[in-house]
Amino acid sequence: MASTFGKIFSVTTWGESHGPAVGSVLDGCPAGLEITEEEIQAELNRRRPGQGKMTTARDEKDQVKILSGVFEGKTTGTPISFAVFNEDQRSHDYAEIQKWYRPGHADLCYDLKYGFRDYRGGGRSSARETIGRVAAGAVAKKLLKQVNGTEIIAWVNSIGEVDCGPLDLNSLTLEQIEKSPVRCPDLDASAKMEQAVLDARTNGDSIGGTVCLLVKNPPVALGEPVFDRLDALLAQAMLSIPACKGFEIGSGFASARMHGSKHNDELYFDGHAYHTRTNNAGGSLGGISNGEPIYCRMAFKPTATISQEQKTAGRGGENGTLAARGRHDPCVAVRAPVIVESMAALVLADLFLQQKRNSLE
Repeated sequence: MASTFGKIFSVTTWGESHGPAVGSVLDGCPAGLEITEEEIQAELNRRRPGQGKMTTARDEKDQVKILSGVFEGKTTGTPISFAVFNEDQRSHDYAEIQKWYRPGHADLCYDLKYGFRDYRGGGRSSARETIGRVAAGAVAKKLLKQVNGTEIIAWVNSIGEVDCGPLDLNSLTLEQIEKSPVRCPDLDASAKMEQAVLDARTNGDSIGGTVCLLVKNPPVALGEPVFDRLDALLAQAMLSIPACKGFEIGSGFASARMHGSKHNDELYFDGHAYHTRTNNAGGSLGGISNGEPIYCRMAFKPTATISQEQKTAGRGGENGTLAARGRHDPCVAVRAPVIVESMAALVLADLFLQQKRNSLE
């Protein structure tokens, strides 16, 4: 199983949804970076379950403990270990899933690959694994902010058929995003999204959505052609998030309908740096950051576990039906923005440290 992401600034996540704890080990962080448990906790609170009707009712406080790698409020350059103890597991809700595979879930594939699985809450395939990513991502964000003034934000851009209206990306802030229960900064659209989520939940169903990512003031020249291109690593990072099924950067799939005369971002020099007049490239050309904001959009499928009865098959080869029990998010996109931000930060921090090897400047 591949549980490590990154080359220099690398994170290894561990733990299962209904095990004693989940967490991660972050390696390669330079010494001397100021970081506190409170800063990491603030990020974990954004992905924490039990935050009203928009999320699962599982009530976890997700209190983080830094076990190593930080002394007197600063990183020591040694591996940083994070742990969050699970407190509100209800494993008996998953008794049926021991026998029956959930349609749309990883249950079957885990059995096919390993011949054995932790069926309680999905085990390792649960999105609870992302706690370790968010903890490590908080450190990556702090590093990028300190060395380059980089800011990373993400928001829900659509839920079902409801789309966020046009936004001024230059002035968009995390505070605007977090005012919305579904993390959509367009409050009119937010109200409609909330209703769409509630309707799905009432019907024993779930609903999908999209999340947008914006990286303001990213470091220039990040990306390692040809296989570790910036956009390729961002795609890998995002598609590794549970339930993420689609990725595009810049104008993405819309570029397939454009002419080069419209898609090319015209250049100019302002006396200090090069800029583009548009940003169809999404901040990456040739797999290397050009200094413009990095803009991506991700698609998240509806939560697989629903209480509506569905046809399925069992471990013994029998056919039957399953109406799943347990506590589950009606829309995983609502809690995804901080995970998206964290994965982007991990990619950029790793590439930033790799770039330090490439140039003396």
